[in-house]
Amino acid sequence: MKCLCFSLLLAASTLCAQTPAPAAKPKASDAVDQLAAVLKPTRIVPYKKIADKELQLHVFEPDGFKAGDHRACFLVIHGGGWTGGAPPRMYPFAAHYAKLGLVGISMQYRLHGAKTGVSIFDCVKDARSAVRYIRAHAAELGIDPQKIIVSGGSAGGHLAASTALFDNVNEDGDDLKVSPIPNALVLLFPVIDTSKDGYGNAKIGERWQELSPVHQVRAGVPPTIIFHGTGDTVTPFAGAKSFHEAMLKAGNRCELDVNEGGAHGYLMRNKVLLEDTLQKTDVFLKSLGLLN
Repeated sequence: MKCLCFSLLLAASTLCAQTPAPAAKPKASDAVDQLAAVLKPTRIVPYKKIADKELQLHVFEPDGFKAGDHRACFLVIHGGGWTGGAPPRMYPFAAHYAKLGLVGISMQYRLHGAKTGVSIFDCVKDARSAVRYIRAHAAELGIDPQKIIVSGGSAGGHLAASTALFDNVNEDGDDLKVSPIPNALVLLFPVIDTSKDGYGNAKIGERWQELSPVHQVRAGVPPTIIFHGTGDTVTPFAGAKSFHEAMLKAGNRCELDVNEGGAHGYLMRNKVLLEDTLQKTDVFLKSLGLLN
């Protein structure tokens, strides 16, 4: 009997050891993911090489595009806390503007991580390098170098803002004669305050103020529109409100579109809110002569 019990226990323990742990549930697909799943860029262009890693621009060209065109460009940057995400996440934004006649681009950047040694400063350098590349290669990309719009969501919104603000953060080897400053900014629930009251303070470290958009506002920042929800507990709404006020005080054009109660990423999950965001962005860009 003892042998039988021992055998049964041994069999049960072996079975448990062989039974795999339940897989983690995949992230639920949202409105933007569903749109992105059926989109493919026209081409992929490398813009920078760091060690053995090539960073890419995922380019959406409009119908009727031809070499020698002189079109506005909509560059969009994915979020993910600087540590995750990839260009396909923002394909719907690039594709939307390609349909309206612009060259739409979703960019790749190095992801922050202790093991890789990539800092948030490196992420910023990549965003600024991408704009410089687009402007320097505007003729071959069919882009007007004075009609570059940069957009991004969450951490991508931070990187978008960085192209206009952080003059002292540049990649070694970049041609500093080529400006990374865009002609307009479209910021979606951005990381806009990197103090302890905002987001990213621990990831950036003691030099956080150098990478805090709300602390770097000055006169001459490009026209900006911000979409932010009052219920955002990741990148608190207070930061967006302070940035908006600082921009106006500095004499810059800035619009703040407020979604009452909206949580972080609200416009990515709801197709109606996404379409509303794109429509309002269209109006903003038309007012600047960046969209016909």
